[in-house]
Amino acid sequence: MAFIDLQILVIVGLAFAMGGILKGATGVGAPLIAVPVMTSFVDIRFAVAVFVVPNLVTNLIQAIIYRRALNNRLFLLILCLSAGFGAFAGSLMLYRASGGVLEMFMAGLVLFYVGFRLFKPDWQLSMPMAHKLNMPMGFLAGFLQGAFGISTPATLTFLNAIKFERTEFIIIVSAFFVTMSLIQLPTLFYFGLMQAEHLVLGSLAVIPLMACMPIGAYILRRATPNLFDKVILVILVGVAIRLIWAI
Repeated sequence: MAFIDLQILVIVGLAFAMGGILKGATGVGAPLIAVPVMTSFVDIRFAVAVFVVPNLVTNLIQAIIYRRALNNRLFLLILCLSAGFGAFAGSLMLYRASGGVLEMFMAGLVLFYVGFRLFKPDWQLSMPMAHKLNMPMGFLAGFLQGAFGISTPATLTFLNAIKFERTEFIIIVSAFFVTMSLIQLPTLFYFGLMQAEHLVLGSLAVIPLMACMPIGAYILRRATPNLFDKVILVILVGVAIRLIWAI
C-alpha cells in the first residue's frame, strides 16, 4: 500500500510539474498536460478530483494579479455563468459514465485540439461573433472541464481566436477556471468523487505546479514559441496514444 501511495505521489508530482512548465510559458494550459498524464496512469475520476484545488489556487492568484486588465466584463460574466452550469453537468457525467468511455473521449479531445492547432493555427473571431458564441462555448468548456478535467479544446481555441491582449486574456481565463473549480468542488463532494485523499494530494500538487512555472517562463525565453508549441503537441499525442492503448 505504501508503494502504491508513493507511486501515486510521483505520478501526480511529475504531471503537475509538466503542467507548471506549460502554465509558466503560456499563462494557461496546466490541465491540458497534467490531467491526461495522470489519467494515463490512474483513474480519470481521481485525476479530475486531484486537479480541482491546484486549478483553483493558481488561477485565483493569477486573477488577483491581472484583475486590472479586464475590460470586457459582460463577456466574462456570461462566459463564467454558462461555464458554471456546464461544469455541473459535466461533473454529473463524470459520476455516471464508465471510466473507459471517459478516457476514450479524453483521448479524442486531446487529438482534436492537436489537429486544430496544426491545421487552423490562425483562426480568428470578430468580437460581435464572439459575443454570439460566448454562452454555448462557455457551457461546452464548463462541461468538458467537469467531465474530463480539460476544457482547453473549447476554452483556448475559442479565446485565442478572439485575440485578446495578453494580460486581459490571462484574467479572463483565470476567472473562468476559478468559477469552474468553485462549482466542481462541492459537486464532486456531493457525488462522493472528492475525498480527503484528493484534497491532500491536490494541495501538495500546488508545490510542483508553482515551482515549475518559472522554468516554463525561462524555457520560453530561450526557445522560440513555435518550437515550444510543437514539443507540447508531440507530448499530447503521446499521452493520447497511451490513453487509447490502456483502454
